[in-house]
Amino acid sequence: MDKAQQFLKEHKLSASDVNLEELVNEFMQEMTKGLEGKDSSLMMLPTYIEAEGEVKANEPVVAIDAGGTNFRAAKVYFDEKLNLQTENIQLNKMPAVDEELSKNEFFNTFAKYLEDYKNVSDKIGFCFSYAAEIFPNKDGKLLEWSKEVKAPEVIGEMVGENLLKAMGTPNKQLVLMNDTVSTLLAGKAATAGKTYDTYIGFILGTGTNTSYIEPNKNITKTSGLDLAGSQIINIESGNFGKVPRTDLDIKFDNTTKNPGRYSFEKMFAGGYFGGLCTVVLKTAADEGLFSEESKNNIHKLPELTSEQVNKFVSGIDLDKETPAESIAVDKKKATATRVSEMELNELDEALVTHDDKIAATIIIDGLIERAAKLVAANLASVILRTGKAKSEDKPVLMTIEGTTFYKLKKFQSMFESFLQQFLSGDKKRYYEIVEVENSSLLGAAIAAIVN
Repeated sequence: MDKAQQFLKEHKLSASDVNLEELVNEFMQEMTKGLEGKDSSLMMLPTYIEAEGEVKANEPVVAIDAGGTNFRAAKVYFDEKLNLQTENIQLNKMPAVDEELSKNEFFNTFAKYLEDYKNVSDKIGFCFSYAAEIFPNKDGKLLEWSKEVKAPEVIGEMVGENLLKAMGTPNKQLVLMNDTVSTLLAGKAATAGKTYDTYIGFILGTGTNTSYIEPNKNITKTSGLDLAGSQIINIESGNFGKVPRTDLDIKFDNTTKNPGRYSFEKMFAGGYFGGLCTVVLKTAADEGLFSEESKNNIHKLPELTSEQVNKFVSGIDLDKETPAESIAVDKKKATATRVSEMELNELDEALVTHDDKIAATIIIDGLIERAAKLVAANLASVILRTGKAKSEDKPVLMTIEGTTFYKLKKFQSMFESFLQQFLSGDKKRYYEIVEVENSSLLGAAIAAIVN
């Protein structure tokens, strides 16, 4: 067996080490416990937002999207033909990512970003991509941060109330929702006229999360619900805690801001995948998988980003072999297996031989394949939980957003292969995947208009 493959096997980092059946069963059990208010790693947060409701024409709202790295805002409305219109889209950096902010500093930054929108509308749809307990008034209390946001004073605070106070507009109507909720709503709106049995929203970008529609009668932890109705549930799936983690998953987790929290998303989400790869490659170097010069270079590397790692492996073709001496002649060609001319990044520079580059590629490819299987387990669980999509003419629509899902090398094709293989036989289910441009803003606008 190749040394790199042996390394993956010894540390149980391969997709083959993930038992899909067992993982799906664990995920579904955690979902049920979360809905019943029992101890569970899945929060299963009610949103009080229904997937039904009619969009009104020519009613402008302010749509906000606070995501993993960016804060976006826009004026949004639907024209007479109910086509989405967006105006004055502004992009700013998510506060408290680079430095810790106080509660006042945090919300004042939001308010500054929104200065141009104060007179646009009395309705605000706020897509807030962090765990929040939503209340019947559709405002939400922040439960905890993820994605390395550093504003501890905001935890436990009402997000919408504090934002409106900072803006000086306390009487505006604000609907707070998670990005997966807005993504679900955006997909439903974008496919109006087609028949689907149910809808799922899924994000795999900086972090990961999932939402779906649950009958109120099954949300037994929440009293006073209309038992004949249904609502969107924010699973907070990135915090799933029953996945078997390896020694290196734990080693990497211990380098993050909140060890032990959101451990599932730390195994594959874009905000963490580069860091995980860095820890794994440094361990591989210590275990003799690379030349001495590459080993020393790897240990000098700062934490790699997911983008750097993806650019590296996307430029290596393991099906082609080229003599190592060609590398010394022209390092720009990496291993002469470069699919296209690409600027070398730090990982390219650190790995000095053909064999070193191939070993690193095998390791990273293995981690991507494992990631695809973990995500397949996540979405298979949610599809089965709905009990729907059993006929080809009424599939589940999964609106999926996030650069990690669509851009990570071969991720989507591997994910679909695992999912289709699992959803077969007596578990046969049908699904479609759609990507909607500006889904977070679109969904936030829909929620503000119809709720």
